[in-house]
Amino acid sequence: MLKRCALPKMENEVFPLLKFSYDNLPDATMKSCLLYCCLHPEDYCIPKKRLVEYWFCEGLLNQFDRISDAQMQGDYIVNSLLSACLLERDGEYFVKMHDVIRDMTLWIIREFEVTENNFFVKAGAQLCEEPDAKAWERVKRMSVMKNNIKVLKETPKCPNLRTLFLGQNELKVISNGFFQFIPHLTVLDLSRNSGLRVLPKGISELISLECLDLSATFIEELPIELKSLTKLKMLDLSYMHNLRKIPRQLISNFVKLQIFRIGRLGNGDYGVDNVLSWGMDKLIEELKGLQHLNILSITIKSMISLERFLSFNLFRCCTQALELRDFRVLKVFNVLCLENLEHLETLEFLNCESMKEIKMEKLHPWVFSSTNYTSRFHTLSTVRIFECNKLRDMTWLILAPNLSYIGIFGCKKMEEILSERKLDEVAGVIGISYPKPFLKLETLHLFRLPKLKSIYWNALPFPRMKLIHIFGCRGLKKLPLNSDSAKGNLLTIEGSKHWWARVEWENEATQYAFLPSF
Repeated sequence: MLKRCALPKMENEVFPLLKFSYDNLPDATMKSCLLYCCLHPEDYCIPKKRLVEYWFCEGLLNQFDRISDAQMQGDYIVNSLLSACLLERDGEYFVKMHDVIRDMTLWIIREFEVTENNFFVKAGAQLCEEPDAKAWERVKRMSVMKNNIKVLKETPKCPNLRTLFLGQNELKVISNGFFQFIPHLTVLDLSRNSGLRVLPKGISELISLECLDLSATFIEELPIELKSLTKLKMLDLSYMHNLRKIPRQLISNFVKLQIFRIGRLGNGDYGVDNVLSWGMDKLIEELKGLQHLNILSITIKSMISLERFLSFNLFRCCTQALELRDFRVLKVFNVLCLENLEHLETLEFLNCESMKEIKMEKLHPWVFSSTNYTSRFHTLSTVRIFECNKLRDMTWLILAPNLSYIGIFGCKKMEEILSERKLDEVAGVIGISYPKPFLKLETLHLFRLPKLKSIYWNALPFPRMKLIHIFGCRGLKKLPLNSDSAKGNLLTIEGSKHWWARVEWENEATQYAFLPSF
């Protein structure tokens, strides 16, 4: 009904009523954080964690110097905005802003915040060219994300600009002078510009920059000119498949860095004078000197590098995501070597061709004590396995009680996810039965596992399961479901019709219960 209202009626009658919720937010910080959300396009899934990190770098959470402390305040603000119905929940990790609420925030900025919070928002507006520089020379925050802009050729003069969202465009060229006169820019998001291969040397002018997001760009080399960004608190280099070179002494120069992400790099010859060579040893060497590091996502490419990495207490405390890839010699991996990573949330194995087994060796009784049987992996929520062609099972997942996502892709010899025999061995050694697995699992992706026969040998409750996606698993004829599984959930099961027709069910009641899910 609100969407059908004519604009004058919206502005005169509807927005002032909705503004009551905005006016009743307890402080100016919360109001600023809400207004920040309108920089995203309509119906955009905003990652909660990233949103709080941007707030932190922008100085909106200025009570705290460390992102780990600010995250708590940020989570409180997000939850308060959800309670006030000014944001909407979209799964566990994302929020959305209703179109009408977004229009209301833009109206507030236009009518009431002109001097304090001058915004320029053309997110998702189908722009093919950059806006005229004069149109945004006085603004404080600007978003032209999710458009079709290919070239930034102007030299804007923006003395007040602090946040600039340029992500999800078709950027190929940024002129050398583009960043020349934006002295107070604090947050720069260039992410998901797959045509962007080179950063301009003029980026060295952004001496106030605290947040630089280059994730999912095709940049091949970080310019040494980035050295001048000494205030940088966050640097995201995730999913940069073309990145071939990070000059030595560049990362170690960012002495205030608190958040650093690097992962999903492409293969290739990294050459000399490059911290990406030698299994990431040189990168580890530079990172260990960054005493403010608080959140780390990293790729490790050999067991020797991993052992060195795990020897530093700094990394044990701050690692949130770990990608282990191209372990070409190692046949058996003992997952308990990672048990001291206190905040590990995401673990990935990629292209570990010779790895035959992930084992749980040297288990102590306290690992499976009745109240806290998995104290070392309780933070782990996401596990992905890609192209590990000799692995036969993933029984070690029993150690992670809070998993919400499991994805296993292209593992040719994978026969079972949890092995009954292996779990019985573990229980026999420690004298305690293992717990029910996957009680918090929401998504299960199984893709091209031709030998897979079993996920689990008995039916499981799956109280939170939302999606089971199975493709290319022709040997999987039974699912661990009965008529009580996933009760009350809107479960979706995706797969080929041919596979679905061959699934064997415990009984007709179970089959009929899950027919609408497919």
